[in-house]
Amino acid sequence: MADWNSEQYLKFKAQRTQPAIDLAARLEGSPREIIDLGCGPGNSTRVLKNRFPNARIIGADASENMLEKARLDNPDLEFLLLDLNGDLSASNGKFDVVFSNACFQWVENHRELLPRVFGLLKPNGALAAQIPMNFDEPIHKIITSISESEKWRGKFPEKRIFHTLTQPEYFDILSELTDNFELWQTTYFHRMPSLESIIEWYRSTGLRTYLAALSEADGEEFIADVSEELKLEYPKQQNGEIIFKFPRFFFIAKKTR
Repeated sequence: MADWNSEQYLKFKAQRTQPAIDLAARLEGSPREIIDLGCGPGNSTRVLKNRFPNARIIGADASENMLEKARLDNPDLEFLLLDLNGDLSASNGKFDVVFSNACFQWVENHRELLPRVFGLLKPNGALAAQIPMNFDEPIHKIITSISESEKWRGKFPEKRIFHTLTQPEYFDILSELTDNFELWQTTYFHRMPSLESIIEWYRSTGLRTYLAALSEADGEEFIADVSEELKLEYPKQQNGEIIFKFPRFFFIAKKTR
């Protein structure tokens, strides 16, 4: 898998952090032990500390690059290396809140993943997660279409696998775990100064695996092809800015049984 780049990711720190703020605001009570799964550069972990200053909060991520940045920017917080594909059973029943902001989409087999992370909860604890749901957005469709075109498909011997399920599928998984859960979706309308800004956003996420498979020259040509298509789907507003819509799916599930 392509390496993560914390500096690239944080070019849009405010926009990427807002869903974590919105999700944390929905959490109730006074949790004492919280783990932030897929904490990245620590922006979501800081949100949790601001929301629950008296809690012990651990940020966990599988990327050393992200954790290095998280520790540098948040020396007062605790971070650890953790692969969600690995065995999590040693931490079962330890946390009042298991939090995850835009991480699960990078992890395989959610039907098996969600019960495992739910197992980390203490009785009455809450699993709170946000997962991007942008498959129907132009940027996502354009990247997929171009990567599968005659010009480019030979450069990608392994087709990208998307792990995200449908919202009804998440409903069914959660209903098997608990009787107490809620789901919602928010579409964020990000103000972008240019099409290049949208590309910069995606360099650290949706374009990351494609660019890792290409040479530097091919990567720039691939981006040029994507950018050409973007012009048709993301028109400029009267002031020259571009509306970049980004749907995100949320749920909070409480351990009641």
